[in-house]
Amino acid sequence: MNDTVDKLVIFLAKRDGIDKLVKTFQYVSKLVNWHVEKTYPEFATRAKQWEVASGLSRKAFRSGRFLTGFNALRRSPGTSSGFRLLAVLANSGEMVYFFFDHFLWLSRIGVMDSKYAKRMSFISAFGESVGYVFFIISDFILISRGLKAERKLLTEEEESKETEGEIKKIRMDRIMRLMAVAANIADLIIALAEIEPNPLCNHTVTLGISGLVSAWAGWYRNWPS
Repeated sequence: MNDTVDKLVIFLAKRDGIDKLVKTFQYVSKLVNWHVEKTYPEFATRAKQWEVASGLSRKAFRSGRFLTGFNALRRSPGTSSGFRLLAVLANSGEMVYFFFDHFLWLSRIGVMDSKYAKRMSFISAFGESVGYVFFIISDFILISRGLKAERKLLTEEEESKETEGEIKKIRMDRIMRLMAVAANIADLIIALAEIEPNPLCNHTVTLGISGLVSAWAGWYRNWPS
Protein backbone atom coordinates (compact mmCIF):
# COMPACT_ATOMS: atom_id res chain seq x y z
CA MET A 1 0.00 0.00 0.00
CA ASN A 2 1.27 3.47 -0.84
CA ASP A 3 2.31 5.62 2.12
CA THR A 4 1.69 9.36 2.39
CA VAL A 5 4.83 10.35 0.49
CA ASP A 6 3.96 7.98 -2.36
CA LYS A 7 0.45 9.45 -2.54
CA LEU A 8 1.81 13.01 -2.46
CA VAL A 9 4.15 12.23 -5.36
CA ILE A 10 1.25 10.75 -7.37
CA PHE A 11 -0.95 13.74 -6.47
CA LEU A 12 1.66 16.29 -7.56
CA ALA A 13 2.31 14.40 -10.80
CA LYS A 14 -1.23 15.30 -11.90
CA ARG A 15 -1.92 18.69 -13.47
CA ASP A 16 -4.95 19.11 -11.19
CA GLY A 17 -2.83 18.17 -8.19
CA ILE A 18 -0.17 20.83 -8.77
CA ASP A 19 -2.92 23.34 -9.62
CA LYS A 20 -4.58 22.79 -6.23
CA LEU A 21 -1.26 23.17 -4.42
CA VAL A 22 -0.47 26.47 -6.18
CA LYS A 23 -4.08 27.61 -5.67
CA THR A 24 -3.58 27.07 -1.94
CA PHE A 25 -0.44 29.24 -2.11
CA GLN A 26 -2.38 31.90 -4.06
CA TYR A 27 -5.23 32.31 -1.61
CA VAL A 28 -3.21 31.86 1.57
CA SER A 29 -0.91 34.66 0.40
CA LYS A 30 -3.97 36.77 -0.49
CA LEU A 31 -5.28 36.45 3.07
CA VAL A 32 -1.82 37.07 4.54
CA ASN A 33 -1.44 40.26 2.48
CA TRP A 34 -4.83 41.52 3.68
CA HIS A 35 -4.08 40.66 7.32
CA VAL A 36 -0.65 42.36 7.55
CA GLU A 37 -1.11 45.13 4.98
CA LYS A 38 -1.20 47.91 7.59
CA THR A 39 1.05 46.44 10.26
CA TYR A 40 3.83 44.91 8.13
CA PRO A 41 3.68 46.61 4.70
CA GLU A 42 6.97 45.11 3.47
CA PHE A 43 5.84 41.56 4.30
CA ALA A 44 2.43 42.32 2.76
CA THR A 45 4.14 43.32 -0.50
CA ARG A 46 5.98 40.01 -0.61
CA ALA A 47 2.74 38.13 0.05
CA LYS A 48 1.08 40.07 -2.78
CA GLN A 49 3.91 39.16 -5.15
CA TRP A 50 3.47 35.50 -4.18
CA GLU A 51 -0.26 35.74 -4.84
CA VAL A 52 0.24 37.29 -8.30
CA ALA A 53 2.99 34.83 -9.25
CA SER A 54 0.84 31.89 -8.14
CA GLY A 55 -2.14 33.13 -10.15
CA LEU A 56 -0.06 33.55 -13.30
CA SER A 57 1.58 30.16 -12.80
CA ARG A 58 -1.81 28.47 -12.56
CA LYS A 59 -2.85 30.03 -15.86
CA ALA A 60 0.30 28.67 -17.51
CA PHE A 61 -0.37 25.18 -16.09
CA ARG A 62 -3.86 25.28 -17.59
CA SER A 63 -2.63 25.70 -21.18
CA GLY A 64 -4.80 23.54 -23.42
CA ARG A 65 -7.19 22.70 -20.58
CA PHE A 66 -10.21 23.78 -22.66
CA LEU A 67 -9.80 20.52 -24.60
CA THR A 68 -10.85 18.57 -21.49
CA GLY A 69 -14.44 19.79 -21.82
CA PHE A 70 -14.45 19.09 -25.54
CA ASN A 71 -13.20 15.56 -24.96
CA ALA A 72 -15.79 14.98 -22.22
CA LEU A 73 -18.56 15.88 -24.66
CA ARG A 74 -16.98 13.75 -27.37
CA ARG A 75 -16.54 10.68 -25.17
CA SER A 76 -19.44 10.70 -22.69
CA PRO A 77 -22.03 13.44 -23.35
CA GLY A 78 -24.62 11.89 -20.99
CA THR A 79 -27.01 8.98 -20.53
CA SER A 80 -30.20 10.89 -21.37
CA SER A 81 -31.24 13.92 -23.41
CA GLY A 82 -31.53 16.01 -20.23
CA PHE A 83 -28.04 15.12 -19.06
CA ARG A 84 -26.63 15.63 -22.54
CA LEU A 85 -28.04 19.17 -22.51
CA LEU A 86 -26.59 19.85 -19.05
CA ALA A 87 -23.24 18.42 -20.17
CA VAL A 88 -23.18 20.63 -23.27
CA LEU A 89 -24.00 23.78 -21.27
CA ALA A 90 -21.59 22.97 -18.42
CA ASN A 91 -18.65 21.92 -20.59
CA SER A 92 -19.21 24.74 -23.09
CA GLY A 93 -19.02 27.26 -20.28
CA GLU A 94 -15.86 25.62 -18.97
CA MET A 95 -14.31 25.60 -22.46
CA VAL A 96 -14.99 29.34 -22.84
CA TYR A 97 -13.43 29.90 -19.42
CA PHE A 98 -10.20 28.01 -20.11
CA PHE A 99 -9.88 29.19 -23.73
CA PHE A 100 -10.11 32.92 -22.94
CA ASP A 101 -7.99 32.40 -19.84
CA HIS A 102 -5.08 31.87 -22.25
CA PHE A 103 -5.50 35.40 -23.60
CA LEU A 104 -5.93 36.82 -20.10
CA TRP A 105 -2.62 35.22 -19.12
CA LEU A 106 -0.89 36.60 -22.24
CA SER A 107 -2.27 40.07 -21.50
CA ARG A 108 -1.05 40.01 -17.92
CA ILE A 109 2.47 38.89 -18.74
CA GLY A 110 2.82 41.52 -21.47
CA VAL A 111 2.74 39.36 -24.61
CA MET A 112 -0.61 40.91 -25.59
CA ASP A 113 -1.64 44.51 -24.95
CA SER A 114 -2.70 44.83 -21.31
CA LYS A 115 -5.82 46.75 -22.38
CA TYR A 116 -7.37 43.40 -23.36
CA ALA A 117 -6.94 41.90 -19.88
CA LYS A 118 -10.20 43.26 -18.42
CA ARG A 119 -12.27 42.11 -21.41
CA MET A 120 -10.67 38.65 -21.45
CA SER A 121 -11.18 38.35 -17.71
CA PHE A 122 -14.89 39.17 -18.02
CA ILE A 123 -15.49 36.68 -20.86
CA SER A 124 -13.52 33.97 -19.05
CA ALA A 125 -15.35 34.55 -15.76
CA PHE A 126 -18.75 34.61 -17.49
CA GLY A 127 -18.09 31.27 -19.18
CA GLU A 128 -16.75 29.91 -15.89
CA SER A 129 -19.89 30.90 -13.96
CA VAL A 130 -22.22 29.41 -16.59
CA GLY A 131 -20.27 26.15 -16.50
CA TYR A 132 -20.32 25.97 -12.70
CA VAL A 133 -24.09 26.52 -12.49
CA PHE A 134 -24.82 23.56 -14.76
CA PHE A 135 -22.17 21.35 -13.17
CA ILE A 136 -23.79 22.04 -9.78
CA ILE A 137 -27.26 21.20 -11.13
CA SER A 138 -25.95 17.93 -12.63
CA ASP A 139 -24.26 16.92 -9.37
CA PHE A 140 -27.37 17.61 -7.29
CA ILE A 141 -29.49 15.50 -9.66
CA LEU A 142 -27.01 12.61 -9.42
CA ILE A 143 -26.79 12.95 -5.63
CA SER A 144 -30.58 12.75 -5.44
CA ARG A 145 -30.60 9.63 -7.61
CA GLY A 146 -27.90 8.09 -5.46
CA LEU A 147 -29.94 8.70 -2.29
CA LYS A 148 -32.97 6.99 -3.84
CA ALA A 149 -30.86 4.03 -4.96
CA GLU A 150 -29.31 3.75 -1.49
CA ARG A 151 -32.71 3.78 0.23
CA LYS A 152 -33.91 1.07 -2.13
CA LEU A 153 -30.91 -1.12 -1.32
CA LEU A 154 -31.35 -0.55 2.43
CA THR A 155 -34.97 -1.71 2.31
CA GLU A 156 -34.05 -5.05 0.79
CA GLU A 157 -34.60 -7.90 3.23
CA GLU A 158 -31.48 -9.84 2.30
CA GLU A 159 -28.13 -8.15 2.76
CA SER A 160 -25.11 -9.39 0.88
CA LYS A 161 -21.54 -8.33 0.29
CA GLU A 162 -22.60 -7.16 -3.15
CA THR A 163 -25.30 -4.94 -1.65
CA GLU A 164 -22.87 -3.53 0.92
CA GLY A 165 -20.40 -2.82 -1.87
CA GLU A 166 -23.04 -0.97 -3.90
CA ILE A 167 -24.04 1.14 -0.89
CA LYS A 168 -20.39 1.98 -0.17
CA LYS A 169 -19.87 2.95 -3.81
CA ILE A 170 -22.96 5.21 -3.78
CA ARG A 171 -21.83 6.92 -0.56
CA MET A 172 -18.31 7.50 -1.87
CA ASP A 173 -19.71 8.93 -5.10
CA ARG A 174 -21.93 11.25 -3.03
CA ILE A 175 -18.97 12.53 -1.01
CA MET A 176 -17.01 13.23 -4.19
CA ARG A 177 -19.96 15.05 -5.76
CA LEU A 178 -20.48 17.13 -2.60
CA MET A 179 -16.81 18.10 -2.75
CA ALA A 180 -17.31 19.07 -6.40
CA VAL A 181 -20.38 21.15 -5.49
CA ALA A 182 -18.45 22.92 -2.69
CA ALA A 183 -15.59 23.70 -5.09
CA ASN A 184 -17.91 24.90 -7.85
CA ILE A 185 -19.92 27.15 -5.52
CA ALA A 186 -16.69 28.64 -4.14
CA ASP A 187 -15.32 29.24 -7.65
CA LEU A 188 -18.68 30.67 -8.74
CA ILE A 189 -18.37 33.31 -6.00
CA ILE A 190 -14.89 34.22 -7.31
CA ALA A 191 -16.24 34.43 -10.87
CA LEU A 192 -19.16 36.63 -9.80
CA ALA A 193 -16.69 38.99 -8.15
CA GLU A 194 -15.18 39.55 -11.59
CA ILE A 195 -18.46 39.75 -13.54
CA GLU A 196 -20.39 42.01 -11.16
CA PRO A 197 -18.11 43.51 -8.49
CA ASN A 198 -19.84 43.89 -5.13
CA PRO A 199 -18.74 44.38 -1.51
CA LEU A 200 -19.55 40.80 -0.45
CA CYS A 201 -18.00 38.74 -3.25
CA ASN A 202 -15.04 41.10 -3.72
CA HIS A 203 -14.06 41.26 -0.06
CA THR A 204 -10.60 39.75 0.45
CA VAL A 205 -11.84 37.36 3.14
CA THR A 206 -14.67 36.10 0.90
CA LEU A 207 -12.30 35.56 -2.02
CA GLY A 208 -9.62 34.01 0.18
CA ILE A 209 -11.93 31.55 1.90
CA SER A 210 -13.68 30.67 -1.37
CA GLY A 211 -10.34 30.00 -3.04
CA LEU A 212 -9.19 27.76 -0.18
CA VAL A 213 -12.48 25.84 -0.08
CA SER A 214 -12.14 25.18 -3.80
CA ALA A 215 -8.48 24.19 -3.47
CA TRP A 216 -8.98 21.86 -0.52
CA ALA A 217 -12.05 20.22 -2.07
CA GLY A 218 -9.84 19.60 -5.10
CA TRP A 219 -7.15 18.12 -2.83
CA TYR A 220 -9.71 15.67 -1.45
CA ARG A 221 -11.06 14.68 -4.85
CA ASN A 222 -7.66 14.20 -6.46
CA TRP A 223 -5.84 12.60 -3.54
CA PRO A 224 -4.94 8.94 -4.37
CA SER A 225 -7.01 6.38 -2.48
